[in-house]
Amino acid sequence: MSISGTIDYAYRMFDQITEPDVFMYNTMIRGSAQSFTPKNAILVYTQMENRCINPDKFTFPFILKACTKLLWRNMGFGIHGKVVKYGFDSNTFTRNTLIYFHANCGDLDVASSIFVESGKQDVVAWSALTAGYAKRGDLKVARELFDQMLEKDLVSWNVMITGYVKRGEMEGARELFDKVPKRDVVTWNVMIAGYVNNGLHEKALDMFEEMRIGGEQPDEVTLLSLLSACADSGNLEVGQKLHSSLLEMNSGHLSLLIGNALVDMYSKCGSIEKAFEVFNGIKEKDVSSWNSVIVGLAFHGHAEKSINFFKEMLRSKKVKPNEITFVGVLAACSHAGRVEEGRRYFKLMTNGYNIEPNIKHYGCMVDILGRAGLLNEAFDFVDRMEIEPNAIIWRTLLGACRIHGNVELGKLANERLLKMRKDQSGDYVLLSNIYALQGEWGGVEKVRKLMDDEGVRKEPGFSLVEVDDKAFKQFLFDSKPKVKLRKQAA
Repeated sequence: MSISGTIDYAYRMFDQITEPDVFMYNTMIRGSAQSFTPKNAILVYTQMENRCINPDKFTFPFILKACTKLLWRNMGFGIHGKVVKYGFDSNTFTRNTLIYFHANCGDLDVASSIFVESGKQDVVAWSALTAGYAKRGDLKVARELFDQMLEKDLVSWNVMITGYVKRGEMEGARELFDKVPKRDVVTWNVMIAGYVNNGLHEKALDMFEEMRIGGEQPDEVTLLSLLSACADSGNLEVGQKLHSSLLEMNSGHLSLLIGNALVDMYSKCGSIEKAFEVFNGIKEKDVSSWNSVIVGLAFHGHAEKSINFFKEMLRSKKVKPNEITFVGVLAACSHAGRVEEGRRYFKLMTNGYNIEPNIKHYGCMVDILGRAGLLNEAFDFVDRMEIEPNAIIWRTLLGACRIHGNVELGKLANERLLKMRKDQSGDYVLLSNIYALQGEWGGVEKVRKLMDDEGVRKEPGFSLVEVDDKAFKQFLFDSKPKVKLRKQAA
């Protein structure tokens, strides 16, 4: 029976008890707080109050944990008041949970005050307060607390390392990691995930090797992070070894999460047949399963296969496409020169699935129109966008103007681009090339002078086409762009 099924059965049994006592209520509050629906812990306590049953020292800690899970700040403050009212604020377990609540989502000053009043002796309270400052981004205070700790448990070490990792300060995290007296799998996972999230994929893989040499057994979380590192770095060889390790660990059975990660890794590494093999082995596929293949095929230039796979997804009617799906299929339409199909899928996304286009979808449509030489339509499309176009979109248009030799629109795209940034030599070179292709040498000279005035130097020995294609792919499939809405006319 699942966890949710177990707690539901417990509720049914509890409802049949005519006069439940405080022990029974505490049991239900504890189970609810630890379930997927922690708000039920609050509801059970409310019922308990309505029946005039007084709480004991075991009642409030789990209600506070439920409030922390839900980030119910005001409710937590109210429960704190009841703790004081019933005189349980001197109880160690309740006091530590109060510190935990206030440190995570309440008032850090209150957490600090309770901690000081407790005498600073309890390692659990110390860890909770340290974690609170680390999670709120105040690493300076968190580190001061950590350094003052008389006894550091493993939770404290892991909390502090996590704080550095979340700030991207991997050197500080590594310094602490090297000092941990005895590590567990969580310690290793935090470091590996930190390296992956900061793009240091080789260091993540090196850390995994250290982990194996140290005799620590990886878990599913470890291998998920490493698969992500292999996907982003294109390290197929290590990815295949991880696949074998996962099959051994799970007796040949892979969870949906792991299956999707493997499909994503094989797709991004260009091993499309292997991606299909893993995909076909996933029994209950979700949208991420389909997206990994659609995006992977588009990324590696298999545009027709990507579009056909998208059509198969629609035909299956089992899973609805999401915004990532449409980024993949629109990118495929761009590479395949499928203008009409691209237009149709863009409308399907907005009208058929009520998905609001983001900057990546707009970027794909601009690329589709630009590659096809429909430059006027592309510029009109950008003008009608509901969000502010970014530099990538203007650069895409500038590149299209160069390919199709349109000087006037090229100048316009370049002007818009230079309003956003003036330090990219490729932006100037593209416009210079447009002038040169049309034999307008005066324009070439103007661009060179503009570069000199801005102090921009041309980067030697690189292909603008290759750089633009790589940057556009990174924009579509890797980056998380910040979006600004267009200002509405008064």
